[in-house]
Amino acid sequence: MSLHVHHIPVCPFSQRLEILLELKGSRAAVQFSVVDITQPRPEGLLRKTGGSTALPVLETADGRVLRESLVLMQYLDSLLPGPAVARHDPYERAVESLLTGLEGELVGRGYTWVMNQDPARRETLRQALLETYAKISAFLAQHAPQGPFLLERFGWAEAVFTPIFQRFWFLEYYEAFSLPDEPRFERVRQWAEACVSHPVSGQVCREEIIKLYYDYARGAGNGALLPGRTRSSFVFEPHWRDRPMPPQDKYGPTPTASDEALGLR
Repeated sequence: MSLHVHHIPVCPFSQRLEILLELKGSRAAVQFSVVDITQPRPEGLLRKTGGSTALPVLETADGRVLRESLVLMQYLDSLLPGPAVARHDPYERAVESLLTGLEGELVGRGYTWVMNQDPARRETLRQALLETYAKISAFLAQHAPQGPFLLERFGWAEAVFTPIFQRFWFLEYYEAFSLPDEPRFERVRQWAEACVSHPVSGQVCREEIIKLYYDYARGAGNGALLPGRTRSSFVFEPHWRDRPMPPQDKYGPTPTASDEALGLR
């Protein structure tokens, strides 16, 4: 079997595939090729995707192409040997689907907030994100009150949400965000903590996310360059471990950090 995934290593949607493969014990079944988000997509890849720049992209041995992380997860879970990640029981699978239906809202609100540059909108954006967290917490309290996971083990919903919980380390750092110590958030807090600490979730760490997503916090996503900068915080070299921690204050009078200040040269 020859499966090829084109991906951005720090992309949360790519990480979902890696987590699923770890759960199945099938990591070696897929070859991953790294795409540099700071450069235009290779022409050969664009031909395969019909011009779409979205990643990850999976290419089968006979050249067929699939996109969208949840679709790729379903395909790999059905195709590869190893324990099924999605549930077979119809009711349990429906519960998984209901919970993962909240994923898009969580992603949208979290990324909108980290990219926000208007201090006057901070509280509105914070409340919107908390509203989504409260929905997730209520769902978990109804369907899995004992926890920590949705069902008895780390499974499909956890593989979908864990990369997002990890990306929101950028909100902790750049927006001083944390879930309030209130009963309505207790169940989702328990779930998120169990997800990010699980052994299959070790593809990224907090320091890496904070450093690579600095430009997002200043309003420039997907490898775009900020004024006065010549290199994106998503570049591969220098390695993120060799860079200093970025400035935390994204709203103050301090201008965007230079390439040199971010250790990008």
